[in-house]
Amino acid sequence: MTISDGLKGHDEALSLDGDDIYVCQDGPHDAPVLLLIHGSASSTRSWDALVPLLTKSHRVIRIDLLGHGRSAKPADRSYATPEQGRRVGAALDRLGVEHAIVVGHSSGGAVATALAEQRPDLVTALALVNTGPSLAAFIASESAAIAPSQWPPTDRQLRQFASTAFSRAGYQIPPELLNEVRAMTYHTLTATMQGIREYLEQQALPDRLTPLGKPLLVIFGEDDRRWRSSSAADYRAVPGATVELLPGLGHSPILEDPLRTATLLLAFTARAN
Repeated sequence: MTISDGLKGHDEALSLDGDDIYVCQDGPHDAPVLLLIHGSASSTRSWDALVPLLTKSHRVIRIDLLGHGRSAKPADRSYATPEQGRRVGAALDRLGVEHAIVVGHSSGGAVATALAEQRPDLVTALALVNTGPSLAAFIASESAAIAPSQWPPTDRQLRQFASTAFSRAGYQIPPELLNEVRAMTYHTLTATMQGIREYLEQQALPDRLTPLGKPLLVIFGEDDRRWRSSSAADYRAVPGATVELLPGLGHSPILEDPLRTATLLLAFTARAN
């Protein structure tokens, strides 16, 4: 069984600024919207295990950011985080969405924050899953680096690159997600990561979120090997923020324990709606 089995939704490509942006919708069309934004080197598929747990009460929309998944991968576009946020907002406009609770995983949380900064009318609340609050929280891993000359990477390189996304050695990374990394270009991968670095260098996420006044949930796997889980406490500076640490989970609770993650998200959306 793959992580896509059992999902039935409406998939389409939206043409934005001349580029195709892939979106997937599941759940009742008239239900409150829950938007899911993946992290760097990932795609809509990273949410596959979580979506069935959310669709009873939500219209769940997922989007492949430019340069990722089934979306276009042009070499002459900006991959800056604010630009990615702008595109997400434009996609929701095209879908007729007026309000959404936005969930971002890893660097997708930075894109969610950028969207909320640009479109406070659109974003009613935010949930960030293992999103580092600042670059000071990042855990460097040179062993996972892939040089331009090594692109596209081998299966071994891919698994090494992706290994820090999970809490335990030997975790069987879904092959669909490895294929999504391979389908990227070296430029889209590195430009996206550079965009996140620049966004965090300019201002830490708690400082960006505080003036927005939006309900905020922060979920962090306690054994994250990409961002120090202790840094989740930085979000407590945001008035009213709820911070949840999940023991035994790493950087990807959405894959490692979808049920525990969904339970927290549903309780939060029930309060925020």
